[in-house]
Amino acid sequence: MPASPSADRALTVLAPGKLVLVGEYAVLDGAPAVVAAVDRGVRCEVRPGDAVETPADDRFARAALQAVSAPPRRYRFSDWNPVSLPEGKAGFGGSAAACVAAVVAGRIASGHTLSGADAALARRVHQEVQGSGSGVDVLASWYGGLRRFEGLTHTALPARRLVAVYSGRSASTGPRVQRYLQWSGRQGFVDESAALADLFAADPIAALQHGFTLLCNMARAAGVEYETPGLRRIVDLAASYGGAAKPSGAGGGDVAVAMFPEAEAEAAFCAACAAEGLPPIPVTIALGAASSALSEP
Repeated sequence: MPASPSADRALTVLAPGKLVLVGEYAVLDGAPAVVAAVDRGVRCEVRPGDAVETPADDRFARAALQAVSAPPRRYRFSDWNPVSLPEGKAGFGGSAAACVAAVVAGRIASGHTLSGADAALARRVHQEVQGSGSGVDVLASWYGGLRRFEGLTHTALPARRLVAVYSGRSASTGPRVQRYLQWSGRQGFVDESAALADLFAADPIAALQHGFTLLCNMARAAGVEYETPGLRRIVDLAASYGGAAKPSGAGGGDVAVAMFPEAEAEAAFCAACAAEGLPPIPVTIALGAASSALSEP
């Protein structure tokens, strides 16, 4: 961890976004989830001054800075490695990354050493501002890598090649979560989802395949708008090239995540998606914000 910057020294924090590979919805009921932190997130630059600058919604960053009693500085938040899309958002968990970036920046600017308690604080702030959510996107941004999360515990998994593809429209998570939580048939779904988290370690492509089917069945039973024509086409294209894809997150739009046994198949899939107006988004598994803060001279 870098030394604490004085008031006249600069600090940059990179908080990654996330791709949920297995465990959406069921994680709200305590089931495990497999999540990758990716290099599409939020940057926070800390400079001398007294201001908070954000490109859009500032609720998450301000609440997190207040929660850690961040000292007066110029906290400038911006998209890290942004995605250019014709419309909408990709769905990499920007609000969670903003909370994480703010907590890391504020704590280091105050001269404190980061701890697991700070990760839990960022998770709580995000839940309070958003009004719902499991917080797994916050934990992925904090710790980085590819991890299995179960509550606040986590286990690192071997890195995998991933590709994200934009489905053609953005989606709102909150209403879908509320529909799921009103569904009385969740226990069987939760048990099956937990088994997929175990399967992922042995056969991640099969886990994605079964995960998509499981989530589609849940959505039909619970009345959740999950599958869209764009997402279905991405899934079908991935299968035709020997891989698997599924929505990352609550569905209804945003991005799908895909995996393939060979790089050549992945490249052919990406070309096919691009030809159909479904833009691939290159991603790399990233370090967590807690280990990627840089104190600058």
